[in-house]
This record gives sequence, C-alpha cells and structure tokens, in this order.
Amino acid sequence: MRRPLVAGNWKMHGTRASVAELINGLRQQVLPADVEIAVFPCSLHIAEVFGGLVGTGVTVGAQDCAVDPEQGALTGEVAASQLQDVGCALVLVGHSERRLLLGETDAEVVRKFAAVQSCGLTPLLCVGETLAQREAGKTLDVVGAQLASVVEALGIEAFIRAVVAYEPVWAIGSGLTASPEQAQQVHAAIRAQLAAQSAEVACAVRILYGGSVKAANAAELFGMPDIDGGLVGGASLNADEFGAICRAAGS
Repeated sequence: MRRPLVAGNWKMHGTRASVAELINGLRQQVLPADVEIAVFPCSLHIAEVFGGLVGTGVTVGAQDCAVDPEQGALTGEVAASQLQDVGCALVLVGHSERRLLLGETDAEVVRKFAAVQSCGLTPLLCVGETLAQREAGKTLDVVGAQLASVVEALGIEAFIRAVVAYEPVWAIGSGLTASPEQAQQVHAAIRAQLAAQSAEVACAVRILYGGSVKAANAAELFGMPDIDGGLVGGASLNADEFGAICRAAGS
C-alpha cells in the first residue's frame, strides 16, 4: 500500500514574516497521520521552516539543487550535500518552470536526480506537457520521454527511492485542472512505463498530480487508483487550504 504524499511547493514566495505566519498556521492544522506531508520553501527559508516545523511530522524539501552534489566553486548554487546538512529530505527535480523558463535540459535533470540520491535525499521528479503538446496528442510521448531520460541513464532501480509528479504545464497556476480521468490516464501510463522495467518498482513508486490542486478538487483527484497525492502550488501558501488538501489525501 503506497502512503499518500502531499507536497507544498512555495516557489519564489515568502518573507521572514509571512513564512513565520505560515509555519504558525501549519502547526495549528490537524494533519492526517497516514499521509506524508512535505513543504518546499525557497532555499533562503529552509532552515527557518525546518526549525519551525520540528515535532509536526512535516518534512522539509528544497525546490532545486546544483548538478554537482558536493560543495565547490559554483557561485549562487546550492549543493545537495548542503541541503542534506540543513535538514532537507526531498528535492524537486525538473520542475516545468525550470525546464521552460530557465532552459533546464533532460541531461541536467538526470544529473540533479543523481546528485540528490547520492546525498541520501529523495528526488521528486516533475514531468508534464504544454497545452500545445496536449492539443497535438503528444502528452504521453512528452511525459514518457522525460521519464525515460532518467530511467535510461540511471536504471529502473533509481526509482526505488524517488517520487514522480505529473504536472501538466497548462494547469500550473492557471486555475485549470486536468480532470481526474485525464490525470489518471497519464499516471497509469507512467506506472506502466516503469512496470515494463520492473513491476515491483512500478507498484511501489508514488506518483503525484500537480496543477491547480485545491481543497475543492483534491478528494476527487486523489480518489483515482494511480494518483498517490499532490504537488500543490499556490494553495500551499494558505495553511487552512493546504491542511484541507492533506486531509483529503487521508480520507
């Protein structure tokens, strides 16, 4: 039985004051014990969030890392080893905003995935298609290629300790959400692609849905057989809304 995971990606949001307020709000939530819950603040606030959420059971992750796992002369970057040192357990890898806006390639995503695992952390691999690609009927091809780049480079065993998030790019921050049936189709295809290499790994890996997840649609999405939780964007900045989404995953 796969334990659901709800992860809140705070993106490039937060001041010391607003982060402290959000931490306080999360501490007041009644969170389900049978759901793993994680938040991903910007790197500037990771230590504050880690300290503020001690004892809550909420895991802290990072939104990105350098391609090299160890410290070195790479101005402005943060190594996975440094993230491990400050208390992170998870790292987002290959988010569409980094792929599309910052030109991150599949090869870089693979290196970051490997760097994260080499430091004992868990990569949360993001895959997804643009609206143009969906309208052209290429959703499964695009998502399959993004997934295959990691499998071919690192082997199916790399997914024994990894999470996958399907985030249709057209649904991120747009208010649009894939229907539960649309999301399930892609999740099932991801699991089938992994199962072609190892049925055991495919059965165990958690696949999250991301793209305008909110309390109003969470239960229906999470009710699909291959959707194991959510990667939540804007709604994770509201403690009450995020708490409701977490409870939906445990219902």
